[in-house]
Amino acid sequence: MMFGHVETVAERIESLSRLRDLQDETGGFTAFICWTFQPENTRLKATPVGSHEYLRMQALSRVFLDNFENVQSSWVTQGPKIGQVALQYGANDYGSVMMEENVVSAAGTSFRLTVDEIRRSITELGYEARQRDNWYKLLD
Repeated sequence: MMFGHVETVAERIESLSRLRDLQDETGGFTAFICWTFQPENTRLKATPVGSHEYLRMQALSRVFLDNFENVQSSWVTQGPKIGQVALQYGANDYGSVMMEENVVSAAGTSFRLTVDEIRRSITELGYEARQRDNWYKLLD
């Protein structure tokens, strides 16, 4: 869920409510990922909401979306350090190596990490880094 441009906080909550209801109906989501609007190189200009607002939304989504098993950190938009902090704000997934990412990089944000850097970001916090597939089946 991209946020932080023209929507209100109430509209963000409404989006979370709709996602929770849809997950109750279908069970079709494997994970929830929130990320902030990246305004560079876009027609829509908005003041970035910043990392504090991202972490607040991350924590809220973990509590609100009680039927989502996985909540992913968005280091791709927030950078590796805030992505790491997001693990302490409800995320249980740091994401993956980006082989090709065109959306946020086109908007001017480009963070890249290797597998070793991802593992180090997770283990530095005392968590166990595990590799998974797209369906969240653990591989190691």
